[in-house]
Amino acid sequence: MFKVELDALFNRVGESLSLDRDIDFSELAGGENPLFPEPVRLTGTIRNTAGVVYSDAILEADLHTVCDRCACEVVQHLSVPMVHTFVTEVENEETDDFIILPDMVLDVDALAGEDLVLDLPSKVLCKEDCKGLCPTCGKNLNDGPCDCKEPVDPRLAALLDLL
Repeated sequence: MFKVELDALFNRVGESLSLDRDIDFSELAGGENPLFPEPVRLTGTIRNTAGVVYSDAILEADLHTVCDRCACEVVQHLSVPMVHTFVTEVENEETDDFIILPDMVLDVDALAGEDLVLDLPSKVLCKEDCKGLCPTCGKNLNDGPCDCKEPVDPRLAALLDLL
């Protein structure tokens, strides 16, 4: 857990803090295997500009998962922006526009983990034109066609008897 005290940033306009670190998210599991077996790279800054403290950073990670169509292993590179505005208090607490830090301490790893998980793709494919698996025999159709015959619509099966 990497925590940063931001009281110097909140109290001095123009002050900035560089972020450049590797974060271990191997505990984020995708089934039996971790989604991020290698460290995730965080680079950027937290700065106070005109009295507003914000982060402008990016997370670079390699997502290890399986294709949603053919179930083969896929490694997909992610670049996740980590852009947030920090405040010590707000009048309307129902807004999600700001991250409230009443003690002026930011848990960088926890925030990076949230951003990374929220930016995970809903569908991962090994390639754009992935053909998936045969619904009958389970063969990977990217490797070539299977030997299955097209299923006959049961409503038309009686017509085959006439031929």
